[in-house]
Amino acid sequence: MTATETLTAGTRAIIAVDGPAAAGKGTLARRLAAALDLPYLDTGLLYRATARRVIDGGGDPGDAVAAEAAARALEPGDLGRAGLRAPDTDTGASKVAAIPGVRAALLDFQRQFGRANGAVLDGRDIGTVVFPDAPVKLFVTASPEARAERRWKERQARGEDVSLEAVTAEMAARDARDASRDTAPMKPAGDAILLDTTALDAEAAYAEALRLVRQRLGLAS
Repeated sequence: MTATETLTAGTRAIIAVDGPAAAGKGTLARRLAAALDLPYLDTGLLYRATARRVIDGGGDPGDAVAAEAAARALEPGDLGRAGLRAPDTDTGASKVAAIPGVRAALLDFQRQFGRANGAVLDGRDIGTVVFPDAPVKLFVTASPEARAERRWKERQARGEDVSLEAVTAEMAARDARDASRDTAPMKPAGDAILLDTTALDAEAAYAEALRLVRQRLGLAS
């Protein structure tokens, strides 16, 4: 299952990969895209870039007017901005994602990307809002404790002096915002396949995700 497994000619499959932060959905989505020879889009990066534009301009990501203006002005170069993984961007992305005008501004971009040649997209509302008719929907999750520890280790590796307790609190707050927002709350689509990665290492999670996707697409073993 390590070789590229190109889809049949003319197939433009949409694979939606949703789930909370640090569940492993980004890594899985990138690897699935490579295995199935499909374009990949980290939709969360769009919201991070929007938040970063606002922050870098001295604004508040929670300001709906400023956030929507930033989303509508987003350019490809913004996806390479410095600080897209910084803690203030984490919080800011969650704030801008709750603003209906921001989501509307970014929705067309996501749909056009996926419809062009099929795609693997990861985010929080791909299977429920962006592509509700996607043939494959994965909702990748893990226990709050496992996710917090993963994010804490990531931030330690970047040289950040932050406690596990602080990261756990930040993630709990973000989960609550993402799940309770009025516009496109984070939740599994009714027909999504749930994949819990709590007890899986990266290779095991990928192998299981690829098996589930191939099964749903009807690809030969």
